[in-house]
Amino acid sequence: MLNLRPIPEEEDTALLGQVRQRYRKVAIVHYWLVTMRGGERVLERLLRLFPQADIFTHVYDPARVSRIIAGRKVTTSFIQKLPGARRHYQKYLPLMPMALEEMDLRGYDLVISSESGPAKGVITDPDAMHLCYVHSPMRYLWDHYHQYREGAGALNRAVMPFLFHRLRTWDVASAARVDRYLANSHFIQRRIERAWRMPSTVVHPPVDVNLFAPSQEVGQSYLWVGQLVSYKRPDLAVAAFNRLGLPLTVVGDGPMAAGLRRMAGPTVTIVPRLDFASLREHYARCRAFVFTAEEDFGIVPVEVMASGRPVIAYGKGGALDTVVDRQTGLLFDRQDVDSLVDAVSRFEDWLPAFEPDVAMLQARRFSPAAFDTGILRSLM
Repeated sequence: MLNLRPIPEEEDTALLGQVRQRYRKVAIVHYWLVTMRGGERVLERLLRLFPQADIFTHVYDPARVSRIIAGRKVTTSFIQKLPGARRHYQKYLPLMPMALEEMDLRGYDLVISSESGPAKGVITDPDAMHLCYVHSPMRYLWDHYHQYREGAGALNRAVMPFLFHRLRTWDVASAARVDRYLANSHFIQRRIERAWRMPSTVVHPPVDVNLFAPSQEVGQSYLWVGQLVSYKRPDLAVAAFNRLGLPLTVVGDGPMAAGLRRMAGPTVTIVPRLDFASLREHYARCRAFVFTAEEDFGIVPVEVMASGRPVIAYGKGGALDTVVDRQTGLLFDRQDVDSLVDAVSRFEDWLPAFEPDVAMLQARRFSPAAFDTGILRSLM
């Protein structure tokens, strides 16, 4: 088991030098680069560790990524040249195993694959180190398969059993090409074991906790932030706070937005988006953050704790790595309205015992420095 405490600065510098000396030529394989979300923030941090690294991906839209990523050499697979690939890349999933195996990674000492869509199936030199950082085994192949198929059109529903059976076979077979796996949470560690029967070490993704700070003034409104999609369960929060009659601010947009506005009672406010400064203020001044999703990790609860506020979270998935029950917030055990209502009621009784400094200290466990420590030590 790796020691994932942050490395002292002088040791960190020495270890970084040793890793860069050992691995002179580095390739990072990322599933696709068409937006900036959690996986792309991890990629940015890897590029800071390995400034000489080249990027390989299926599809790339330089207008939709950060300057850090756009400033690097990016090589795409043949998927990039297919019609509508930048918008409809997931429709080309059956071709991605072949596309990965066609990538030429000869001469690279270190290959880091960033896996959520297919990335780990590349063919490397025999002597190269292949490290795979797993955000999640492909959800549409494994635990969310029936949900994706249920929501697909008639033609896709008909062909998915045949195509996805073959993709699962490839996904498991290609898992043997990796030398070492890192999981972004204990939840994903268990999924790696179930899907691929492979061991892994948990290295949490980097959260820039220094961007957040507590406020002297705390309001009465609870807060929910995220994309308004079904698996994040914003409807659960709206229904619970309708029943409680307590103020809730929902920040987000997505396919559920119109329905949630119709559903929202007089104490629930829905805001499509906030700029970063306003979002930080909402984090720091909320009574508590409500987290209803079963996420692979979940960065927002860490950002809220870094702002000195507690989290009420569904007690499954990555929240079990970040939220300490009755120290940095409260967990509820069923993803339903009754359980959340009960959790908020218990929270009101517990809130006087909450200590912002404890939440802020917990958030620092997920700093970029801790992530760097995990990556570097996994390569020695």
